Amino acid sequence: MTIQLGDTAPDFTQDSTEGPIRFHEWIGDAWCVLFSHPADYTPVCTTELGAVARLKPEFDRRNVKVIGLSVDPVEDHRGWIKDIEETQSVRMNFPMLADPDRKVSNLYGMIHPNADDTMTVRSVFIIGPDKKVKLMLTYPASTGRNFDEILRVIDSLQLTSEHKLATPANWKPGEDCIIVPAVSDEEAREAFPAGFRAVKPYLRYTPQPAAAAPTA
Repeated sequence: MTIQLGDTAPDFTQDSTEGPIRFHEWIGDAWCVLFSHPADYTPVCTTELGAVARLKPEFDRRNVKVIGLSVDPVEDHRGWIKDIEETQSVRMNFPMLADPDRKVSNLYGMIHPNADDTMTVRSVFIIGPDKKVKLMLTYPASTGRNFDEILRVIDSLQLTSEHKLATPANWKPGEDCIIVPAVSDEEAREAFPAGFRAVKPYLRYTPQPAAAAPTA
């Protein structure tokens, strides 16, 4: 199955370290990050899960639920979590899906046979409250993910879902944004009272709307 941006994220019911999860129901009206791991007891994944656990308050602040997946069963997950908590000095505070039947992995195209025909690659899916796929990232098994970057992307996605804006290269929250070309100058003056500067007719910068910034 090939998933593209804007598609409805496939729904499923699957066991996890926090019991059975009906995915769409579990997301509710939140955003979601679903991210996969090649297997339990793997070194890079151990550091990634610890990193996400430490960042959990930042995801919560943005109304984002995080959920991991590995192709091993729940019993293995529970043993691995003990290692994660010991080596990463953090308590696991989000669910891990068990996918020994590869049901979810196949639904989301997480197994790339030319890389490995049994284990998942490091996939990331950001899903909106409307259950649509907003972003997809795929890393090889050898490369750990940058979850600060994933938070930055979420900030951009949430901002641009509320305003007719885009974010430029290397944008960080609080920096100027780009007014989308479909908005006329007249509409921009009304929509963005802080004003804008036009570098080119199609390239107009405006301060990030204050109300869109994440709040503690």
